[in-house]
Order: sequence, then C-alpha cells, then structure tokens
Amino acid sequence: MTDFDSVDVVRKLTARLKMRHLQLLLRIRQHGSLTRVAEEMSTSQPAVTNALAEVESMFGAPLFDRSARGMSPTALGEVALARAQAMINDLGNLVRDMETVASGNAAHLHIGVIPFISGQMLSTAVQHTLPEGGGRLTLTIHEGTSDQLMQQLRDHTLDIAVGRPSTAVNIDQLEFEALYDQQPRLVAGRRLAAQLGRRRLNWRQLARLDWILGAPGTPIREQVSDIFLKAGVAPPAPIIESYATKLMGELIVSNDQAVSIVPADIADELVRIAGVAIVPYSFDWTLPPIALFTRRQGPQPEAVRMFARALRVACKQAPHIKEREAQY
Repeated sequence: MTDFDSVDVVRKLTARLKMRHLQLLLRIRQHGSLTRVAEEMSTSQPAVTNALAEVESMFGAPLFDRSARGMSPTALGEVALARAQAMINDLGNLVRDMETVASGNAAHLHIGVIPFISGQMLSTAVQHTLPEGGGRLTLTIHEGTSDQLMQQLRDHTLDIAVGRPSTAVNIDQLEFEALYDQQPRLVAGRRLAAQLGRRRLNWRQLARLDWILGAPGTPIREQVSDIFLKAGVAPPAPIIESYATKLMGELIVSNDQAVSIVPADIADELVRIAGVAIVPYSFDWTLPPIALFTRRQGPQPEAVRMFARALRVACKQAPHIKEREAQY
C-alpha cells in the first residue's frame, strides 16, 4: 500500500482542480469509454486521455480501471465521483438559490418522498414551514423509492427526504429519524367492499381478485406477498403495477373486482379523493417506519430544519399517528 499524503493532495486539488475535471469524470462513468467521451465533447481521444491523466495526478492514484469491457471506477474513483456529482449539483443549487432570492422568495427546497406518504400531511408541513425573516418558501417534490431518494440525497440533488430505512437501503453518510409506523388497509370499490365486509377473511378468494400493487421488490409489495404466503396462499399477480395514488383509486372504483392493500393514511386519502371503501379486515404488517432523512455532514440550511420541524408536528397531529400512540 502506498503512503497517502493528504496535505499534498489537498494542495493539488485546491490549486488545480476545476469544474471541467469533475464533468470529465462523470462523462467517463457514463460512457465507460474515452473514445465516446471524446466524441461527445467534440475533441480527440488523446486530449481526453491527457485530461484524465491530469486529474489522476492530482489525486495521486488511478480513478478508473481499464479493461476490454471498458472503464470502471476504482474504489478511490467511486469516492471522487460521488463528490464530483455533489459539487456539480451544489453549483446548480447555488444558481437556484440566487434565482430564488432575486424573485423575492426566501428559500427553495428539493424534497424527496416515497409514493405512499400522506399528501395531506405533507401539505400541512409545507404550509407551516415559514422561513425566518418572512418571505415565501418554494419547493420541488421528487418521488422515488427509498433507495433512489437516498442516492439523490447523498449527491445533493435533494435537501431532505422522507422514506423507509431498511437493510436493503444504503444510508451511508445519512442520518434518519423514525416518524411513525403505518398500518395496512384493504381497499376496494364500495360494492365489493360491502360484499367482502360481510364475509370472513378468505385468502384464496382474495387472491382471485384483480390486484393493483406497486413494483416488485418494494417494501409494500414484499409485505403483501408475505401476508399471503403466511396464509399458505400464492401471492396474487397484479393486473396493474402502480404507486400513483390517484390512479390507483380511479382504477379501483372503475373495476368491481379490483382491490389493493395500502397504508391506513393512504387508504383514508383514497376514500376522500376517489370514493373507494375500506374493508374491515386486520392484517399483520411489519413495514419499516416512515423516517426523515438528512445528510450527516455539513450544516443543515434553516429551511431544511424548519420543514423537518413542521413535518414532525404534522405527523403528531395526523389521525393515524394518534392511533399508533394509543397502542402503547
């Protein structure tokens, strides 16, 4: 193992590293080929090769492995690429913040949320996020899986995220705070819900209905499958895979045989916005809690702290949270 002179590396990076070097690294990761990078940049391959050699000399070690299959990042390259993406995103954030101030607003937040989060609760939190000194807060809401959101939080695409911690989700460099647990509800059209409510729970009959579920591998889809397996029944194959809440509601009310299992707070919203009904069945449910995620390093902007505070208050005031607290 070679000696790593951190002082020398910092000196070189401070004096010589430029944004074009970071963009070059990201292009190489994207294409895996210096030839393709040269074509995209309308330059020669030797020029790209020399530029990469210049960057690697600053870091004091190779950032990419070369093979017949292309170029892939080394362990050091992965670290450099993660920081490069974050630095470029931060530059975009700087421009965004300048535009926000120029337009008379106080701050802009990029918030990531998984699909099955109560829109009413998020709306309440947003309405009560008031930047100090007045002004209006503007937001961009990004939806995705927990794993996607955690990566976007690490590379500074997001300022804060609401998702689920689990062993399958990489939370490196992140902090999380569990907010609440979700209970399951079976939802259907009103006629079907009334019919099911008059019968005892029959898993084989349920499996023959038209199911609308999220994508395979997501926590709720896995939990629904596990519920059926514990009952000794093969999990249903959904006729439609979607996490779009409004679409799910419309599909359920338009199909007399359609059902889904969703968190209680989402079921309540589907009752209100789409006219579905909740079937009074009870299920075992061991989903990871809904949690608030932030980056571990660096100070948190005031707007992030204010949103986090408002979301905590909104969670405590929501009916499903009171129901959970009453169970203890």
